[in-house]
Amino acid sequence: MAQSSVVPAVARDDDSEFHYEHWTPRFNPWVITFTVTLATFMESLDSSIANVALPHIAGTLGASYDEATWVLTSYLVSNAIVLPMSGWISNRIGRKRFYMTCVTLFTLSSFLCGLATSLPMLIFFRVIQGVGGGGLQPSERAILADTFPPEKRSLAFSLYGMAVVLAPAIGPTVGGWITDNYTWRWIFFLNIPVGILSLLLTSRIVQDPPYLKKVRQKIGRVDGIGLGLLALTIASLQILLDKGQEDDWFSSRVMIAFAFVAGIGLVAFLYRELTTDHPIIDLRLYRKRNFAMTQFVMLLIGAALYSTTVLIPQFLQELLGYSATQAGLALSAGGLVLMVLFPVVGYIGQKIDPRLMITFGFCLLTLGIWRIGDLNLGISFWDAASWRVVMVLGMPFLFVPISVMSYVGVPQEKNNEVSGLTALARNIGGSVGISFITTMLTRRAQTHQQFLSAHVYAASTRYLALKQGIAGALENRGYSAQDASTHSAAQIYNLMLQQARTLAYIDTAHVLVLLTACLIPIGYLMKKPRYRQRPVEPLD
Repeated sequence: MAQSSVVPAVARDDDSEFHYEHWTPRFNPWVITFTVTLATFMESLDSSIANVALPHIAGTLGASYDEATWVLTSYLVSNAIVLPMSGWISNRIGRKRFYMTCVTLFTLSSFLCGLATSLPMLIFFRVIQGVGGGGLQPSERAILADTFPPEKRSLAFSLYGMAVVLAPAIGPTVGGWITDNYTWRWIFFLNIPVGILSLLLTSRIVQDPPYLKKVRQKIGRVDGIGLGLLALTIASLQILLDKGQEDDWFSSRVMIAFAFVAGIGLVAFLYRELTTDHPIIDLRLYRKRNFAMTQFVMLLIGAALYSTTVLIPQFLQELLGYSATQAGLALSAGGLVLMVLFPVVGYIGQKIDPRLMITFGFCLLTLGIWRIGDLNLGISFWDAASWRVVMVLGMPFLFVPISVMSYVGVPQEKNNEVSGLTALARNIGGSVGISFITTMLTRRAQTHQQFLSAHVYAASTRYLALKQGIAGALENRGYSAQDASTHSAAQIYNLMLQQARTLAYIDTAHVLVLLTACLIPIGYLMKKPRYRQRPVEPLD
């Protein structure tokens, strides 16, 4: 155990220079890292673990599947609202207090979710759970940013990255196994011991750095108008992204209303934050090139991560008949690779230009998604697992340097805000990515179905030959001639639908490849960070 101390340093980039007071906590930094990563992993796991349990939840609580999807949407909406304001709340009440409050809320609401006896009750408790979960990831990032000096953050953020990337990947597998062998309620009860352990460790180990006391003294009154506009905008946008395809986007008046409210709310919020003396979010942070670029790239990383996390298991379950557990296992192979790769990337990230790492990461990501474009109805489990393995190879090379560079050139007292906004960018990116592939799959499947159906008609010699062949096989199994003819036509129609859906998956993968390939050089639009020691006045 080390004594608390302050080590002066200066972080510098080409357009800003600021004094960075590195504070050394009492406990070993890696003990602190493990402590705060514990709850973050729990929250990240919970964001995807409930997906495969929705049919069971709907059946148990007497609801339809569409109604049960609000179990996911309600969590995402409340989670997204808290993320951007988490920095302000941390500065207002203290980061440790805010973090422990979030863990308490998340753990207690998880217990209540497991006890829910109706769908409205479960959705209400999921909203509370989302509020608690929304503050965990940004708080951990800010704690790590203050626990480690700038030039040593890459290794710490590698452990954080492993938690937030690995957890969603194994969530469907864990959720499927628990649901198949026990009951869906245990996917929520699972959080209780982890939450209690996190609270005990945090209360003993985690500390607020000295500079936060000064920051707290400068925090003004609550900007209620800005807070309300922010909540309205984020909630409307999240519901639009999550429910848009289900309601055919702007063919629905409800979706048009949400889009209108989100747009007007955003404009009003931006105006309010730029003119008030005590904003909830300091929009001047986006004037810094590195910060603005890292937010954009993190949004794209979230889109790529969550969209492919949905794309692969959905293909395996829908067209190949995999169970939820089997489809989740195909993703878990990539999770094992990440467990090894993240610490390695964190170590070399201290020695390599982060812009080069970002370029290399997008190259690997593009290669991985390009391989998904080879999917067909005859692939094996190991083919599907290899898709995920190759694709996730690029994630550490993106996640670690972006996490580090988002703080470069930003005053230390803004660390909490940086963490919240970065987490929001990743989550919004994930919602955009999932909405994009859901819409793309539906529209492209319809297009291919129209094209293929034009070649399936009674006068087609190929159609007649295939129909007669299937009918003959059915007659050999005991079907009558009429039943065999009817069933053969139905089988051909189902084959056409399968082919149309498969081609839609291929088209979606190709579009994702083009998008990620265009991002390969984006790292060099950022400025390379430089760190050097310089004596400054100690804290009072």
